[in-house]
Amino acid sequence: MKIPLLPVLFALVLAGCTPPHAAPARSAAPPAPVVGGDRDAHGCIGSAGYQWCQRSERCERPWELAQAQGIAHTAEAIDAWCALPPTPARK
Repeated sequence: MKIPLLPVLFALVLAGCTPPHAAPARSAAPPAPVVGGDRDAHGCIGSAGYQWCQRSERCERPWELAQAQGIAHTAEAIDAWCALPPTPARK
């Protein structure tokens, strides 16, 4: 039995021209938070360990501040040290 080549070839070409199935629509999920995008009112990045220190007037990491200033590395000691006003400049 001989199969006609032209109709088979035509069927294969048409099958190859059909558009692929569309991907299912995804639900609109909220975007993932950006790492380091959690700045506070002073611009300190809490996820990196920084917090605002009024005394030094900059973002500080408590463990680095405790070591540099020779104070205890406790939340109470850091908060007490940072709550003090900055020392006035010498004249």
